[in-house]
Amino acid sequence: MDPGPLDRSSGSNCIGTADGAERSSRRSPKGGQVPRILTYNVHRCLGTDGRLSPMRIADVIAAYEPDIVALQELDVGRVRTGGVDQAHAIAQALGMHAHFHASMRVLEEEYGNAILTHRPSKLVKAEALPGLAGKPRLEPRGALWASVNLGGADIQIINTHLGLRRHERLAQVNALLGPHWLGHQACREPVILLGDFNATPRSRAYQRLKGHLWDAQALARTPTPRATFPSRLPMLRIDHVFISRGIAVQRVETIRTPLARIASDHLPLLVEFHIVHGKAHQAGLAHAHG
Repeated sequence: MDPGPLDRSSGSNCIGTADGAERSSRRSPKGGQVPRILTYNVHRCLGTDGRLSPMRIADVIAAYEPDIVALQELDVGRVRTGGVDQAHAIAQALGMHAHFHASMRVLEEEYGNAILTHRPSKLVKAEALPGLAGKPRLEPRGALWASVNLGGADIQIINTHLGLRRHERLAQVNALLGPHWLGHQACREPVILLGDFNATPRSRAYQRLKGHLWDAQALARTPTPRATFPSRLPMLRIDHVFISRGIAVQRVETIRTPLARIASDHLPLLVEFHIVHGKAHQAGLAHAHG
């Protein structure tokens, strides 16, 4: 299959807040708004109650007013979900633009991941990630990279959804760390790599990534990092936000509103951050991971 990139622009209609959600203040000490990024595996917008609803997913997201949204498991034009372009529908409801990448394509039906934002942005790269030799029936996986301008600074955002098998995930992590993605000359800090990694903090894939980037949850001032799966009774921490130097984490929250618990089988993970100029942030990757 040829999982080529697709760039879609949305309209500008906005929607109301989710039931039970609380808007938290995100004013910076200087009076500006602190940027927010959210990652969310939406499970083709199929809730734990069996109901299909892209608008319910949009409601969950809208309540927290993120600047950038990374979505996984979106259906576009698929019969099983009524032929809806879920990436475009959610982006339109949020007043955002969508960059979509089809990890899997069969005729006119697509399935993949998206980066949504209302900030100026451009799609840099969208490609398949390696699978396993001799296992052609594994679900194809991919990643997409967008450059997003926040307050005059360009931040590199890479959204991905890794495989279910250990060796598959390691191959995909190695690709992401290699010269075509994080090692690419255009992938300058600050960088955020996020998505559904299907990898717990004890896994080799997670540890490999943590050797190069920081886990935002581990940096947050919360007693215990929060699980995201399954949404009704979260036990596993497999959705992650990894950050590079130049980014300071202010707050991390797993969204656990009543609507979020039924809208998908994953909970969204929200990170508030700010871009740090110069050397005011962490001393360095080697020191942090030593």
